[in-house]
Amino acid sequence: MLIFDAHLDLAWNAIDWNRDLLLPVERIRQIENDAGMKDKGRGCNTVSFPELRRGKVAMFIATLLPRLLRIGAMPAIQRYANMAGAYAAGYGQLAYYRALEQQGHLRWIKDAAGLESHVREWRKDENSRNLPLGFILSMEGADCVLSPEQVDEWYQAGLRIIGPAHYGVSPYAHGTGTEGGLFPQGPALLRAMEKVGMILDITHLSDQCFDEAMDIYGGPVLASHHNCRALVPNQRQITDEQIKRLVGRGGVIGAALDSWMLHPGWVRGESDPKLVKLEAVVDHIDRVCQLAGNSRHAAIGTDLDGGFGKEQTPHDLDTIADLQRLPDMLNKRGYKDADIEGIMHGNWVRFFLNAWKK
Repeated sequence: MLIFDAHLDLAWNAIDWNRDLLLPVERIRQIENDAGMKDKGRGCNTVSFPELRRGKVAMFIATLLPRLLRIGAMPAIQRYANMAGAYAAGYGQLAYYRALEQQGHLRWIKDAAGLESHVREWRKDENSRNLPLGFILSMEGADCVLSPEQVDEWYQAGLRIIGPAHYGVSPYAHGTGTEGGLFPQGPALLRAMEKVGMILDITHLSDQCFDEAMDIYGGPVLASHHNCRALVPNQRQITDEQIKRLVGRGGVIGAALDSWMLHPGWVRGESDPKLVKLEAVVDHIDRVCQLAGNSRHAAIGTDLDGGFGKEQTPHDLDTIADLQRLPDMLNKRGYKDADIEGIMHGNWVRFFLNAWKK
């Protein structure tokens, strides 16, 4: 079955972590282990292009992640002391995707026609060995958008989705781990996004920012990698009421595979990976479906290798190719084939085709 993954930090892994994602996962692990890398996530990655292809992860949302230096932010992601540095880094990450597109490894999907063509080709070619992987470009945290007026520049460069904040705060909004609303430029950013057709990703917004953004922004809204707060209490998760509001707007919610978001009380670097199985992902998918009353708003947004590796993912997943185990799990929960196909890729495809209708 084809898979659409709504959140992969590929350029960040390739540039900040200096990984050659064209290599097999085992080779990347070996290189990092031989180099004595002992940091979190090193030597135990789960994503590479061969594994994406083996798992038929034919489409994904790929990110730009150039973060400003913020006190209290996660050390692995904070970096740039000013927005100009973040802006430059954003274009550097964009150039990574452009290079892989030129080499034939990636296909940059920017509109409905491109998405329809890509899906059609992958469905037609059972082996799909010679087809490029398709990606839609997103920005996780708007730290490198110098002003709302610059949104159009980023759109013309190929960006199609913006999440205004990440961990901590951005110049525009409060994010994960913080309380508060949009900053003065936040509403203008949202209006500029709506004007050019940039999709809003509410992932990582504070609760107040979620409400304010949903009130101000009238365009398509998604949650690329969010799990359910009712199952794992934490502000990083999405509440039942927020899920219902997204469903009412036609949004789709991608289930993430970070064990911290799958098991209550998980402590990074301390909890036993054996505590979490892939079935926990199905629990979150199922809750979204139950709240929505159908399966059309639940999907996948793994965040695999988003600053962690096998030490912080379900223990029965070795690489991203193991996502192919989810359809059988969903089937055992009573989901029909059409529902499973939607969750694995169809719901995201439908969302973007609707979002890009002119």
